[in-house]
Amino acid sequence: MFQPEAYGIALMLMLVSMLCWGSWANTQKLAAGYSFQLFYWDYVIGIIAASLLWGVTLGSLNGGPSAFFPNLSQASHSSVILAMVGGVVFNIANILLVASIAIAGMAVAFPIGIGLALVVGVVFNYIIDPRGNPVLLFGGVAFVVAAIVVDAIAYKRREGSRKASMRGVRLSVASGILMGLFYPFVAKSAMQDHPLGPYAIAFVFAIGVGICAIPVNTWFMKKPITGEGSVSFSDYWRANKSWHLWGVVGGMIWSTGALSNFVASHTHMVGPAISYAIGQGATMVSAAWGVFVWCEFATAPANSRRLIPFMFAFFLIGLTAIAVAPIF
Repeated sequence: MFQPEAYGIALMLMLVSMLCWGSWANTQKLAAGYSFQLFYWDYVIGIIAASLLWGVTLGSLNGGPSAFFPNLSQASHSSVILAMVGGVVFNIANILLVASIAIAGMAVAFPIGIGLALVVGVVFNYIIDPRGNPVLLFGGVAFVVAAIVVDAIAYKRREGSRKASMRGVRLSVASGILMGLFYPFVAKSAMQDHPLGPYAIAFVFAIGVGICAIPVNTWFMKKPITGEGSVSFSDYWRANKSWHLWGVVGGMIWSTGALSNFVASHTHMVGPAISYAIGQGATMVSAAWGVFVWCEFATAPANSRRLIPFMFAFFLIGLTAIAVAPIF
């Protein structure tokens, strides 16, 4: 099993996690016209496929009891259940976040959802496994939250005076709490007697996502909470083949980010709080795609564009503080 112990390599993995988690949504843009509920089936397939692929490759290096398949067969039931519950909680949070974006817009959904998830996740993960300098860790989190808030203000100014739906706000709050709670289940699954290793955790987590998606996403197909029309499985099979491909690719990108994050959190200097905090910097990666690739602010008013440098400055300061927290 590939498991780095040097902090520099672990930091690279956390940055890979941040890049993957902040980039997968681009595949949804490349499948424009494909209902999110239908896209989500391909996305889940990609999550499971990538977790299995990394398990039989990097997770099986050098064999031994910690390798992917031996670890799966020897892990305790409590460890498996915790990792699977983490996948279930994440799946519900992710669907609610996308729904809140559709209803209330990014300017409301992201600062509430991801900002709340960042705070809840770091606090609970630090309670479970208190590694790293707390002043640098929580100070860095404060700067990242500030960057997310500035990002939200910039989007709000770009969108004009549209009022936020309270339904969207409530969905954002629910999503943020659940998104912050999924990672502690993952962290606890690695602390049981006969625990799962990071590659086995990623696979069991993915199975939890898939199991949860069957009833939850099917329900959202029939009764969308975004106000759009319902869709059916016949619509899925009639969809453009390239849309299916982009959905699977999106899931594989997210899953690769999750695996990188789980592996990094197992490094003795890091722990789940720091790994999760850097991974959730994905919001700013997503913002960077919007600014520099999709040119979302090209026609925005000047008072919106002026906030962009402050957003990235706060983010870089926060990310640097979190990154050096294990060293000091």
